[in-house]
Amino acid sequence: MASVAPPVRPSLLDRLLPDRLLGALAWALLAVVIVAVARGHADWAKVPRTIWFHLATTAVVLVLTPVMLTRRKGDRRHRQLGWIWAGAMWATALFSLTIPPAGGRLVSPIALLSVFVLVMVPRLILQARAHNVVGHRATVRGLVIGALLIAGFFTFPFNRLLGQWLFG
Repeated sequence: MASVAPPVRPSLLDRLLPDRLLGALAWALLAVVIVAVARGHADWAKVPRTIWFHLATTAVVLVLTPVMLTRRKGDRRHRQLGWIWAGAMWATALFSLTIPPAGGRLVSPIALLSVFVLVMVPRLILQARAHNVVGHRATVRGLVIGALLIAGFFTFPFNRLLGQWLFG
């Protein structure tokens, strides 16, 4: 007689923040970033290249996040887009380390988060390659929630560049 595995109950975090909601938040953040950048057009020439690279790689991650969270998982296209997403996420973290912290500090909380992302993205890839679906999903969701959405929305307050452009 064949046994049937009981259905997996979604975690509390999965129930509170389903993938579609995370994808919608990524789209919303991308829209706000686009508006801020457009409003700051007068200052574009003053912005260092590293910040433009950081914004560009962030935009790639923001575009791909809803796609990756809502489409079929595990197929060839998912793996291809996943490599692009992981590379852009890693590059975003790397470029953020080249941006001097505000207020004359030596290290900012964003730098610590960036180092965390630089460690977690390779772990994410290893989990996927080992077919550790549960671990891979948890790592992706953690990076999306913490390193992308929370950190992303914190780029607008505290007199930061995108906030100055958006609210300026």
